Amino acid sequence: MTTSDPRGRSGGERQTEIDDAAKKIAFASGLSAITLRRLSATVGVEPGVIAQHEPSITALVARIFEELATDEREQTARDIAAQTTPLLALRVLVESLIDASHDNFNSIWADAWSLGRRSAPLAKAARESMREWNALVLDLVASGIASGDFNDTDPDLVAMQFFALIDSTTAYSLVDYRSSDDRARLVRRTLEISLGLAAGTL
Repeated sequence: MTTSDPRGRSGGERQTEIDDAAKKIAFASGLSAITLRRLSATVGVEPGVIAQHEPSITALVARIFEELATDEREQTARDIAAQTTPLLALRVLVESLIDASHDNFNSIWADAWSLGRRSAPLAKAARESMREWNALVLDLVASGIASGDFNDTDPDLVAMQFFALIDSTTAYSLVDYRSSDDRARLVRRTLEISLGLAAGTL
């Protein structure tokens, strides 16, 4: 049952509740499920209270996606920064993005691409996040080339190729096309070939 906004609740506290509810909904049911009615029920307030803080659900969805994508990327960046060599960092990166535990993020990305066709704010957030991810992998590949871990190649091209594979296998997983092992093998072996690594290195 929804209630009116309790007196004494600060704007910042209510905003945090709305954001937390939106993220919970996104992980459970996707970005498209973030609606005024669903937020109202999840937070436990009247729809008008949500609307006071978030007059545009479209803008809210874009911001929530951006925050989730940033959290995902920053955690991955910390994980690979903790590795002692570019090769070890690459292994951590690949494993983190193809592991089944990452499926919730994959679904959110798929929603962003689909909904972004009709939402300029969401499309912009997706493009900017993709550029940040590309830069992260580009730097990793460039470091591996400099250290001799990887063959001399075009780091930007490898980064784009890597995410083209990640994104396509994400789409495959959403409809259960091929097995998870098949999809993982496609990503790993293609990357190994691109970087001059022996089969099984990743």
